[in-house]
Amino acid sequence: MNSTLVTFPSGLTSGRSTIVEAVPAGERHGLVVSETPFHPLDHTWPDQPADRGTIGGLPVVDCVTGARSGTGEIFLGPDIPARRGAEGWDWLVVHMTGTPLPVGAEVDLEVDAGYRAGLCAGHTGCHLAALALNAALADRWRKEARPDSLGRPDFDQAAITSSRINPYGSVDVYRLGKSLRKKGFSAEDLDPGKLARQVNDQLAAWVAADAPVRVEAPDRGLTARRTWHCTLPEGEASIPCGGTHVGRTGELAGIVAELSLDDATLTMRTGRAG
Repeated sequence: MNSTLVTFPSGLTSGRSTIVEAVPAGERHGLVVSETPFHPLDHTWPDQPADRGTIGGLPVVDCVTGARSGTGEIFLGPDIPARRGAEGWDWLVVHMTGTPLPVGAEVDLEVDAGYRAGLCAGHTGCHLAALALNAALADRWRKEARPDSLGRPDFDQAAITSSRINPYGSVDVYRLGKSLRKKGFSAEDLDPGKLARQVNDQLAAWVAADAPVRVEAPDRGLTARRTWHCTLPEGEASIPCGGTHVGRTGELAGIVAELSLDDATLTMRTGRAG
């Protein structure tokens, strides 16, 4: 058994493959194929939900990351004890169904393309909003900070505590506590309304630029270190990312960000206007 090959980084939503294993999963049946277009929920940074769709005509009720140890034991999702991509482990996309299918059967895999499109828009919008937020907060750093790919202090990576993608939107939560202050960031008199206007002005410009977006991957393995790229007017933006994305920023027409401040937490929500 080898790690599952994946085709979702290139945007595919359908395929045909052979079931190579049935994984025990309580009342559900976990099916592993040699190659899949399904994007599973990542067990280390569960920002993008799993794809929906069918395998062999059966509904995929969930799709999770699995890992097989060198001794053959299989772990699912948060129970995986190894680091993502650790050597000596097989990394699997496990399609959960309510009905079993036989190992060795060749099956069609169909991802819900409409749902995938919404998640692609939400994820690309999330990255662009993070870069716009970095730019809007750049003058609040008193010490030199690690820059993002556009050369601005990377507030997003320094402060983020959680990120969740939803169809055509996202929710990112940032901690503004003592550790961030020690790094040189000042949150004094932060105005979330003014900040949102700055972020939205930048988002509107980037959407209007209709910049190309792509995902680069060194190979087709599930745990390959993939990178999101976007050729913006300011330069080539890049962020490590295992998710799915739109092909151009122009597809995000109408995206807006809202920001709120609560105690020592800044929350940014993106979505479609109206």
